[in-house]
Order: sequence, then structure tokens, then C-alpha cells
Amino acid sequence: MLTRTAKVLPLILALLAVLPQLVWAAGGGASELVVVADTRVVKNVVLHYFADLYNMNMLLNAIWAVVLTAGYGGFLGFLMDFIISRCGLDLTKRSIVEH
Repeated sequence: MLTRTAKVLPLILALLAVLPQLVWAAGGGASELVVVADTRVVKNVVLHYFADLYNMNMLLNAIWAVVLTAGYGGFLGFLMDFIISRCGLDLTKRSIVEH
């Protein structure tokens, strides 16, 4: 059984290594591909704004993404500090207690 597996395993690995090239050979590159957000189905005003922003101004969309991600991270940090303080843990002191 082990010798059969040892014989088949290199064939399987070679097939996995060649498989992406076979897929690329199926067609040309997607040079004419345009990625846009479909705003026809978006009903929420805020989501529609961000979808339009994604389609029209990618730089401003990236700036919004950075700002919102930082704000969300700060919100989660303050929320976790609040929850941890309610649990009785004091994370403001850095004393190491060894038992």
C-alpha cells in the first residue's frame, strides 16, 4: 500500500502543479474586465453612497475605508475595555503577579 502511494503521490503533485497552467491555456487574460458595484439593487442611502463612491472615485473610497476601519477598531477597543472592566479585570495596571 505504501509503495503504491509512493508511486502515485508524485503524479498527483505534478498534476496539481500543472493544473493552473492548463486553466490559463483555456482562454486569454481578462484585460477588458471592469469591476463595478451594481447600484441598481441597493436601496439603503448610505450603501448607495459607498457603491457610487466605489464606482466613481476609488481614492476617496480607500480613504473612507481606512477611516471607517480605524473608527471601528477604536469602537471595538473601547467596547472590550468596558466589558473587561465590568468583568472585574483591571487592565490599567501592569503589575505582574506570579503564583
